Amino acid sequence: MGAVAGALGEMARKSGGGSGSDERVEIKSLLEDLAKRDETIKKFAEKAGEEIKSLGQISAETKAALEKIASEGLEVQQRLFDLEQKMARRGAADQPRVKTWGEVVAESDGYKSVAEGRASRSGRIAVKAVTSAVTSAGVMVPADRLPGVVVAPLRELVVRDLLLPGRTTSNSVEYVREDVFTNNAAAVAEGAQKPESDITFELANAGVKTIAHWIPASKQILDDAPQLQSYIDMRMLYGLQLKEEQQILLGDGTGANMLGIIPQAAAYQVARNKDGDTMIDVVRHALLQVRLSLYRPSAIIMHPEEWEAIELTKDKNGNYIWSNPTLYNGKNLWGYPVVESMAMAPGDFLVGAFNAGAQLFDREDATVEISAEDRDNFIKNMLTIRAEERAALAVYRPASFVHGTFPSTAVAPPAGE
Repeated sequence: MGAVAGALGEMARKSGGGSGSDERVEIKSLLEDLAKRDETIKKFAEKAGEEIKSLGQISAETKAALEKIASEGLEVQQRLFDLEQKMARRGAADQPRVKTWGEVVAESDGYKSVAEGRASRSGRIAVKAVTSAVTSAGVMVPADRLPGVVVAPLRELVVRDLLLPGRTTSNSVEYVREDVFTNNAAAVAEGAQKPESDITFELANAGVKTIAHWIPASKQILDDAPQLQSYIDMRMLYGLQLKEEQQILLGDGTGANMLGIIPQAAAYQVARNKDGDTMIDVVRHALLQVRLSLYRPSAIIMHPEEWEAIELTKDKNGNYIWSNPTLYNGKNLWGYPVVESMAMAPGDFLVGAFNAGAQLFDREDATVEISAEDRDNFIKNMLTIRAEERAALAVYRPASFVHGTFPSTAVAPPAGE
């Protein structure tokens, strides 16, 4: 109670004004009343405890007295609160008022000289300390700080979900792949020698690759803003996933890179194109090419710009061929899902049996680690945040994927328009 009195007394002294002394006296009186109330409540509480032991309940008289004391105490607390608010308001009002821009300009000698015709139509007016004024929209106006961090746009990552999932405990994945099957099966006459067929195999290897990155951060900022660490963790993991998608599609297999699907995929057979073909026709030709390789396509990947061009394709009368702007038509072509990926180069497409022709093996799931044991981190109170994952991509049947580029003529309206 003494600490509260000291704090309120200090507030009263800072508030200034002629009535500060009276308010301090009133505060002291209210605090004394509250102290007396606490003592009275303590005595009645002890009495109530004795009544429970002897009678099994609190008497009506004691209960009424306790309720009365509590009610009176609330009134005293409210008076104390009102007095505190009054002192705070008066303290703010007594602060020196700094003039606004308009007031400074209107009251300046330069402005008056121009207004009274004693100077030319231009004048120089010095304005001081305006940005620190409580009546100006300057630094003295506190900004509302919203919680959290406004996240930058994140690319939708979709390719991993198209592939067969897998795990490995080694640094590479080996698999035996049929190379050539020579089928000499034939109808054979009774007693004749049966023809011999032949199968050759090859041993393929998909090495586990590491994708990683790190950033430095001060220990203090992470201690003071724990939500920032969560944001950093999320961003670091997203960075891994972004690079992983690029590796799955485009990795060239050199050095520490994965050998992606597109470098191994069969090239689109442009001889299938016909005069007047649209982008929709080209996709259908690619689907056939996969089917002729004895695989069934599971998805089509293209850049968002190409999907827009397909949706905007019109007939010679200006009607949309593939979509209705008033309805959600879904993303599909010829019964197969279309997946938009920013990792695809504009103008390219990839059609394939993603659910059978390739598999992604996780060796080490994406993780974020924080350490002070890096260079001179310890003496600088710095931390190193590292995100890392390890995975291997096995493309079992390159022929089950077809990669190509839409011909420039395929984006034109259909013939006859």
